Amino acid sequence: MTAPAPPSASLRTALATLLDGLPPKQAAQAVDRLIANYRGTTPTDTPILRDRADVAAYAAYRMPATFEAVHAALDAFAEATPDWTPTSHTDVGGGTGAATWAVTATWPGDRAVTVLDWSDPALALGREIATANPALRDAQWQRTRIGKDLTLPATDLVTVSYVLNELTPADRTALVDTAAASAQTVVIVEAGTPAGYTRVIEARDRLIAAGFRVAAPCPHSAACPIVPGEDWCHFSARVSRSSLHRQVKGGSLPYEDEKFSYVAATRLPATPAPARVIRRPQIRKGQVLLDLCEPDEQLTRRTITKRHGDLYKAARDAAWGDGWPPADE
Repeated sequence: MTAPAPPSASLRTALATLLDGLPPKQAAQAVDRLIANYRGTTPTDTPILRDRADVAAYAAYRMPATFEAVHAALDAFAEATPDWTPTSHTDVGGGTGAATWAVTATWPGDRAVTVLDWSDPALALGREIATANPALRDAQWQRTRIGKDLTLPATDLVTVSYVLNELTPADRTALVDTAAASAQTVVIVEAGTPAGYTRVIEARDRLIAAGFRVAAPCPHSAACPIVPGEDWCHFSARVSRSSLHRQVKGGSLPYEDEKFSYVAATRLPATPAPARVIRRPQIRKGQVLLDLCEPDEQLTRRTITKRHGDLYKAARDAAWGDGWPPADE
């Protein structure tokens, strides 16, 4: 029997027909407007995705990148909680459901899934795409205003990906507090920009105040050692680009790197990584330089040389965002 395709491949296949019949110029215009909203700093209180053309362009432009960023965050969380699998998942502001696909890639199997968004066209297309993923065929897609009046039922996992930038400060606060009151675990992903990092840190602080512990990326739940305005914590996920993706976004490379910031916090027992690689490792002759966030609330640079034996081999294989040292070292 042929093994089922992984969610990442199924998602690419499901996206492949979205722009059929949509004039390239119209798709490009929709993408340009979506990029402006995605990178902008002005909150909006109306749905960004207005019609199917917008949603199709959004799905081609953002779903693969959102999937990979959320999947990377969830994988880091799963490493800190290896004995836990969510049996229910609510994706707040989920749009076409990229985060739900990432959850199925992290924890295979069925669970109760609910996607909340205020855009009917996004929800409709998300429901359509989800038919390609057996774990999402019973998902509920509900139109909901994401803001201070949001209510959530009890759930194991809440994801909030690339949503906080669309909200006013008051609505952001209310959303994080509501998620904390309803979920065992909250995973928040934002763009890997200084502004995105600031939103993540604000959410991190509120989750800790609500009794959560940080499982990833931080090796501790104390204050972030990064000085605001001088640097920001972010990571990178490699995104395979289909021919459709290249058509919509332009460019010729078969991949791109999605920069993102995130926090995964939980009420569950969790064992964070001993330290986290927070920059791309620098491999030099006979040594590897690792920039690490340490459990003592410090940022350090460690030099791993050949004299470190197996640890040196592990350092050469280490990637930006990995825990350090590896679990088997």
